[in-house]
Amino acid sequence: MKIDSGDFVMPGDFLSVSEQFLPGKGAYEDDGNVKSAVPGNVLIDKKAKEISVISKSGGPNLLKIGDIVYGEIKDLRGQRALVTVYSKKDTKRQLALPYMAAIHISQITRGYIDKLSDAFRIGDLIEARVVKIMGDNLDLNTEDSDCGVVKAMCTKCRSYMEPVNNNEVHCPVCNRNEKRKLSSNY
Repeated sequence: MKIDSGDFVMPGDFLSVSEQFLPGKGAYEDDGNVKSAVPGNVLIDKKAKEISVISKSGGPNLLKIGDIVYGEIKDLRGQRALVTVYSKKDTKRQLALPYMAAIHISQITRGYIDKLSDAFRIGDLIEARVVKIMGDNLDLNTEDSDCGVVKAMCTKCRSYMEPVNNNEVHCPVCNRNEKRKLSSNY
């Protein structure tokens, strides 16, 4: 069966042999055969010798550098906060991969931070910008004013805290104040 530009294909459908075309967006190579990774229409670029599949649904929800993501601080280790990424801002679609991320202390704010715990605590929900992607691992940055903690829990009683100013939150239950690097969206 010969595949032409515009043909509709399903995931796993044969597109060409890898000697004829390289896999483009929405396609992959499997043992010398180029196959469709997504349902959609075939696009053949004869000049670049590339075959792609254009999905009507936009393909899998993958992150790219510059995207804003939401996540939860899972651990503080030395100079890095470890984050589980839950979603991408302004999309309701689930992420295609379960991303893990890290925020180095130098990427938290433009100013100096003495301790990582002055910016984040375990369980904080954050908004951050993707600055580096290595497979399913990310490096994040919270230097922008709209990035940082969007929901903080008291480390003593685990109640939700209220913002006092741009680097402090207050617990209405146990009357405790703690430091955070807050997002303007808190």
